[in-house]
Amino acid sequence: MRQTLLILLALLTIGEALWAQKVPVQELILDNGFRLLMVPRRGDPNVAAGWIARVGSVNERPGITGISHLFEHMMFKGTHVIGTQNIAENLKLIARMDKVRAELRHEEQALMTKQRLGEVSDIKDPKVRSARHNERLAEMERLNKREKDLTVKDEFDRIYTHAGGSGMNAGTAEDFTVYFINVPANKLELWFWMESDRLLNPVFREFYAERDVVHEERRMRTDSTPTGKFEEMFNAMFWESSPYAWPVVGWPSDLEGITRDEALDYFAVNYAPNNLSACLVGDFEPARAVELARRYFGRLPRGAREPEPVRTQEMKQLAQKRMIAYAETKPTVVIRYHTVPEGHKDAYSLDLLADLLNGQTGRLYKSLILQQEVANSASAQQVDQKYEGYFSITGVAKPGHTPEEVEQALYKEIEKLQKELVGPRELQKVKNQNAAGDFRRLQSNFSLMVQLLVREAYRGWQTINTGPTLRQAVTAEDIKRVATQYFSAENRTVGLYYTKQTNAGEEEPGLAGLDDTEKQHARQLRAAIGHMKIDQVKAMLGQIEQQAAAAPVDKQKLVGVIKKLLTERLRQLEGGK
Repeated sequence: MRQTLLILLALLTIGEALWAQKVPVQELILDNGFRLLMVPRRGDPNVAAGWIARVGSVNERPGITGISHLFEHMMFKGTHVIGTQNIAENLKLIARMDKVRAELRHEEQALMTKQRLGEVSDIKDPKVRSARHNERLAEMERLNKREKDLTVKDEFDRIYTHAGGSGMNAGTAEDFTVYFINVPANKLELWFWMESDRLLNPVFREFYAERDVVHEERRMRTDSTPTGKFEEMFNAMFWESSPYAWPVVGWPSDLEGITRDEALDYFAVNYAPNNLSACLVGDFEPARAVELARRYFGRLPRGAREPEPVRTQEMKQLAQKRMIAYAETKPTVVIRYHTVPEGHKDAYSLDLLADLLNGQTGRLYKSLILQQEVANSASAQQVDQKYEGYFSITGVAKPGHTPEEVEQALYKEIEKLQKELVGPRELQKVKNQNAAGDFRRLQSNFSLMVQLLVREAYRGWQTINTGPTLRQAVTAEDIKRVATQYFSAENRTVGLYYTKQTNAGEEEPGLAGLDDTEKQHARQLRAAIGHMKIDQVKAMLGQIEQQAAAAPVDKQKLVGVIKKLLTERLRQLEGGK
């Protein structure tokens, strides 16, 4: 007993030492509502810099789904002084394209009416278009080509790169859109000017062409992956009324229909300074950063109206939902429960409950993989979103076993948590692991910058200091209570994936001649390419071409498929930007 007590005391001491550290954040709020977070760290003469807009796909509505992600693309297209050879002509072209696009929209709506009446079967069939429709399409193609000729390609990126900046990128999620880069400390003023200029003087050039690029990205990430469409369907089935139901990339019909006017209205509300926060972490002088923030971000006009919070809440689920799918994947079960949003008092208990299940020392690995041998892998996750949350458990069946067997094994582990208290040593172990992870994530300037921005998009950056204490306060009784409260049959949605059986002789397009392992590699690469920038695609294609001749004879087909995938993606990037 004494030895156990000493071990527990040692574990508690380790946990307290890790989560006691506080992040010293300096904060500036300008008159227009813009917020700047600063964490100066001496040493490395670089600064991790970024800003976040508190807007994501959850803030959209039917008809413009995907517009938040589209903006992520458009924000790199330059301003009045960046990205164009002739801004006056550029703006005239944009105005004309908007008029032509409005006329095309009228033609498309007429075809949609005919489709609803059964007069045409496919509105994309060129044969059903009117002469006026074809004329406007031809004019739009000429206007797009002229605009492309006027565009200084990737100038925004090149300015940063020539100044020593690195890692410039952005990301869109359900609740926010974030932009970030690493810049030398002596180029901090350049960052303030560049970022404020693309907010003050944006030119959404190549708008209609970029919609097609995003549509292609959707095809690469969702439509062309083995389970992409099913995952999208599963998510839409899980959420009955919440706007979390639609994908971040948007529905295809919405991507094709979003207009520049809709985009400008969306930008005016959601990219106003009162909806933005920036963060700097690295070697810089806070007083200088404050001066630059006032000079550059202070010139942004406050939004005419405040962004509205999401109004529609998820309806309480009253019955279990199930989806059965056949795909090019291993037999898998996905179980998802409605839980709580970020910041809810139960979120910390659910986070730790997931940690109890995960990892090679976790309950799922020990039970399903080592003892019962019904699964090859299993994991759990509490997903805290701004307005809603869910708990997901996934298991991949071992050959010779079914997704249903894995499903029942997962339920038994949940039942144990509902009936038995977690032991103090097991609970403290996962608390310490969690605290150690929090500590490690504070060491990187870039990681800290992103964490602060994301927390600011939710309830405020301060939760990086208050959250660990609340998590450490979770008790075994809390774990048992949330397992009982949220993990009920009527509150869950289940997805069962079975391996799709192809017909004899049938080959997946583009993967003919490859064995099963090679096909899987090719599919994974195809999905990854959808995330790559043009320079990354060129670099990989160059490496493949250099190494192709030296590849073994039995790998030549795979090399050929990879080259084709890269070449197609390069053609898409060069043609769409």
